[in-house]
Amino acid sequence: MRKVYSSLLLLLAIGVFSCQSGGNNNPTDNSAKNEIAQVDSAALKVVNQIYDEALTNGEGYELLRHLCLNIGSRLSGSEGASDAVDWTKKVMEDYGFDSVYLQEVMVPHWERGAKETCSISQSNENLNILAIGGSVPTPANGLEAEVIMLDKLEDLNEAVKDKIVFFNYPFQQQHIRTGSGYGDAVRHRVHGPSKAAELGAKAVIIRSVTTSLEDDEPHTGTLVYQDSTNRIPAAALGVLSANKLAEAMKSNPNTKVKLKINSKWFPDALSYNVIGELKGSEKPEEVILVGGHLDAWDAGHGAHDDGTGCIHSIEVLRMFQQLKIQPKRTIRAVMFMNEENGMAGGKKYAEWAKETGEKHILAIESDAGGFTPRGFGTTASDEAHNKMQSFLPYFNHNTIGYIKKGGGGADIGHLNKATGAPIVGFMPDSQRYFDLHHSNNDTFDKVNRRELELGTASMATLVYLTDLFGLE
Repeated sequence: MRKVYSSLLLLLAIGVFSCQSGGNNNPTDNSAKNEIAQVDSAALKVVNQIYDEALTNGEGYELLRHLCLNIGSRLSGSEGASDAVDWTKKVMEDYGFDSVYLQEVMVPHWERGAKETCSISQSNENLNILAIGGSVPTPANGLEAEVIMLDKLEDLNEAVKDKIVFFNYPFQQQHIRTGSGYGDAVRHRVHGPSKAAELGAKAVIIRSVTTSLEDDEPHTGTLVYQDSTNRIPAAALGVLSANKLAEAMKSNPNTKVKLKINSKWFPDALSYNVIGELKGSEKPEEVILVGGHLDAWDAGHGAHDDGTGCIHSIEVLRMFQQLKIQPKRTIRAVMFMNEENGMAGGKKYAEWAKETGEKHILAIESDAGGFTPRGFGTTASDEAHNKMQSFLPYFNHNTIGYIKKGGGGADIGHLNKATGAPIVGFMPDSQRYFDLHHSNNDTFDKVNRRELELGTASMATLVYLTDLFGLE
């Protein structure tokens, strides 16, 4: 059993949204003309080439197809995670990046086991359920207990003793920035099991943390067990199944549920961050990092979370090569391991960067899906932030429309804390992300090729401009 840290969840919830057109920047109004006059025409030409290359010759979609369909789920410690490490390393070697290497990291290893089951005792009606990541199992024969339904975490009381707690808290739909809604609702998944265990509950089930109102795919994710309390089983219900249970509770407040979870913890496993880089020609000691996390939950393909982020990062380097852009600084792509249930990869990388004294002038993470680009969020000095904002006129207004304060990524957040390096989170459109996130819905077919490639081009443009102009 392991204690899993909660910081990644909050970072994920928070971290995760110009005046030209596409690869052909042709401003048509006076304000756009004024902005365009302030940009470097040679640099703008390269930016146009980046977008053209991504949309016409981008290889990211086919790379993602292989990662999703040939490898699939890749939770840390699993065979899928090991296969993803080997494949990602080979992809970057085959592209001929200047160096490709592995960084050892010990990761937690939890497996779901046989499919979970859940049913309403009185009617034997089956409910669609998925164990929350890191959950302990039920007894071998399952457990059955009366359910107590609560609106929210704060309603916990002594009445939950010996019962199964059902947190029936829905994603609050009024949030336009869906990450805020996720941060609000996810506390029931993260902290609910330990809080309920403190009061003697037997298990916890939650309404899935999702924007969806119409499907019944449950959404997993990690939880945090407190060492001071017993560890009780925990699972998430699909939206329609949560509705069924809520209706049953209204008809019969003494409703019972049968629950069976077959999960198991194993000893920590050896895994790796996968790193590829292009060496800088003038300031190789200065690093611009692009990254995503290679691990993914065992539901779905981990396509948007975070296959797209890994592919974005690899493709940034490939496009520099393809367009013969010789960076002044070292451009490094990092595929972090174990973002989902422990953050071991991000922590290991940050420790290494601090020990070696490497200077990261910027770290960019893509971990909010592969949808249409909207903007970037920064955690940086005012000077660095303002410099990045000055890059906005180079971006198509249909892609990057803002660079705002606040953002980064769960993995690179550790680098920022350890070294003070400025960090940036890529922010695509968020409206569909939490329909898919951590569920069997997060599959390759949900990714649009053009949206994916536009994300790559947007990240590559920020890398190119940062390398060219610096952030001083």
